[in-house]
Amino acid sequence: MEISSETPAKRSKRLTSVVWNHFERVRKGEICYAVCVHCKKKLSGSSNSGTTHLRNHLLRCLKRSDVDVSQIIAAKRKRKDSTLCVTNVAYEEGQRKEEIVRPLNFKFDHDPKKEESSLPVPVNIGCVKFEQERSRLDLARMIMLHGYPMAMVDHVGFKIFVKNLQPFFEFVTNSAIELDCMTIYAKEKQKIYETIHNLHGRISLAAEIWASTDNTRYLCLTAHYIDEDWKLQKKILNFITLDVVNADDLLSEVVIKCLTDWAIDRKLFSMTFDDFSGYDDMIFRIKDWLSQNKPLLKNGELFDVRCASNVLKSIVLDVMEALRGVTLKIRESIRHVKSSQETLGKFNEIAQEVGINSERHLVLDCPMQWHSTYMMLEAALEYRGAFSLLQENDSDYKISLSEKEWEWASSVTGYVKLFVEVTNVFAGNKYLTPNIYFPEICDIHIQLTEWCRSTDDFLGDIARKMKAKFDLYWNSTSLDQEPLGQGNSPSTCTGTRDRLRGFDKFLNETSQTQSVASDLVKYLEEPVFPRNYDFNILNWWKVHTPRYPILSLMARDILGIPASTIGPELAFSNQVRVLDQSKSSLHPNTREALICGQDWLRLESEESSSSLNHAIPLMIEPN
Repeated sequence: MEISSETPAKRSKRLTSVVWNHFERVRKGEICYAVCVHCKKKLSGSSNSGTTHLRNHLLRCLKRSDVDVSQIIAAKRKRKDSTLCVTNVAYEEGQRKEEIVRPLNFKFDHDPKKEESSLPVPVNIGCVKFEQERSRLDLARMIMLHGYPMAMVDHVGFKIFVKNLQPFFEFVTNSAIELDCMTIYAKEKQKIYETIHNLHGRISLAAEIWASTDNTRYLCLTAHYIDEDWKLQKKILNFITLDVVNADDLLSEVVIKCLTDWAIDRKLFSMTFDDFSGYDDMIFRIKDWLSQNKPLLKNGELFDVRCASNVLKSIVLDVMEALRGVTLKIRESIRHVKSSQETLGKFNEIAQEVGINSERHLVLDCPMQWHSTYMMLEAALEYRGAFSLLQENDSDYKISLSEKEWEWASSVTGYVKLFVEVTNVFAGNKYLTPNIYFPEICDIHIQLTEWCRSTDDFLGDIARKMKAKFDLYWNSTSLDQEPLGQGNSPSTCTGTRDRLRGFDKFLNETSQTQSVASDLVKYLEEPVFPRNYDFNILNWWKVHTPRYPILSLMARDILGIPASTIGPELAFSNQVRVLDQSKSSLHPNTREALICGQDWLRLESEESSSSLNHAIPLMIEPN
């Protein structure tokens, strides 16, 4: 009898062995055969023969197809009816691997009793290739990427979850996962090293001091550079634990060692320091060491950059200190108004009588957030008339402000408003390029120059102190040479300021002094790009690199200089960045590996997530 006449055997009982997922049982006369669905080989399918010979064949057959059969041999599953495609996403090397494992069937149990149950029906996914090593490294990468504590591998809940998800996963200890993290860190560090040394341009470093709850200090060094696609990149290179005893004296040596370890001393263009106002000696030693191997550009004049956000913050704090007495009166006045519902009701009635219809509420500030003090002052100024009449209607209110004090508060709030707006611009841009911050700096300079002409001694003195600190950061010359006169008082109104006014003034004055014989004549003869707040300067240079091959190299270096080292979460804070307790208790090498590794893996994880999202619709239907 030919094979075509073979008919599926009638099963007197359910075939429970997992091997029957890979064999078709057919009958030829009185003999039952088990036909392998992979190679079509026929083996004995009699119930008296058992399944050992089928498993042995399956081992040889599937290994030839490079399919992991360990789970197939160990598991006891029900037979499946349809095929499922499983996508394995591996973080290793940042690549996405798709492996179609066949046959991979699933079957829902149609037992009526189970259908009536509200519990989810188990799904048998059969043979899925499992790699212990890759899964263990994926766990370490997850801990690094999301900042999870390494001790989570010992948590009972985590173990139960993983065991239900993948019974074959062998749990690792805390120390083992730490070694895995160090392995990943070393591999990723090599990638960053090669990326930096393959750059055509140079890099700029940002140095930032962190702290911890136990007063330990850390130095964070971040490299900023523009890649070959004209995209601004930044990578944390080092996170060094500083010796509390002599941290200041050895800081230059720590920085020099980091530069040496990364071999970037000849690729370094500039360094931006956060709040290192007292570290002039350290900066001098670093510049002196660098200049021994290669002269610095313009004798190092462009090397030392100070964090613009910290400069603005320092100026604002000086202003707040000058107005401390008036601010205290306003704070206590608000506290009195909010002391009871009766007092607040009386105050609101007075506000309505004097025609105040503001929707803004009186708020108390948080001393550690300087913009909250600004918001407190701004709200209080809208109720200035009500506060002036409150003393006549409330005998308990004895902290009234004079008209002069209200004028001071109004002017200083106008000063601070400008700095709030500029700080928001700085904090709102992930990559703060010069075309974004330079117009803001120009605008601040022009405003300070105008405020210094105030006829009020108190306000004029504050403005001159603000400008003196500003000039330490930004050396200004021509813009100061304007005739003296009565300065314009800052306003707290909500009108939109012209942020590019100072930039226009700078362009007008510098264009008049350009030498016709300059090597940049071709570039300077280009028409000025139209005023545009959303102008992307990196895209412009990407397009015009063929036209200006030499200038583009200079632009790549200069545009990569970070103007600020402060993240959005600390833009208005009076404190430094504080390391969480879980990381501050780690060994210094492990701490550096986790913090740097987390930063390096972010971009890779975003790319992997993007790839994974494309596969999700294949498995999950949208609602």
